[in-house]
Amino acid sequence: MAPPTRIDLHLRLRVAPGRREEFLAFLREAIPFYERPGGIEIRLLEDLGDDHRFIELVLYEDEAAYRRDQDRVANDPEMKRFLERWRSFLAAPPVVEVYRLTQP
Repeated sequence: MAPPTRIDLHLRLRVAPGRREEFLAFLREAIPFYERPGGIEIRLLEDLGDDHRFIELVLYEDEAAYRRDQDRVANDPEMKRFLERWRSFLAAPPVVEVYRLTQP
């Protein structure tokens, strides 16, 4: 049996003009909720040349944690409310990329 494989979800996004601080305040509130089930870590990368461009990293310890969270995204009313608020800060839809950690 293969060992559990980490899954990394990258959300490449641009925050609407003038909403950067609001967005960061929202994330300070939302991250504990996002990470609450366990096996999930949220990180935020800021573009050095544009303080309204970010990559939000959602790091899952394994595929099971990723699948559970996808179910939560699809079915949990509280998660849906958080995501609706999150989208309200964005200038455009995010680019979503999902990666699996692979051993060469």
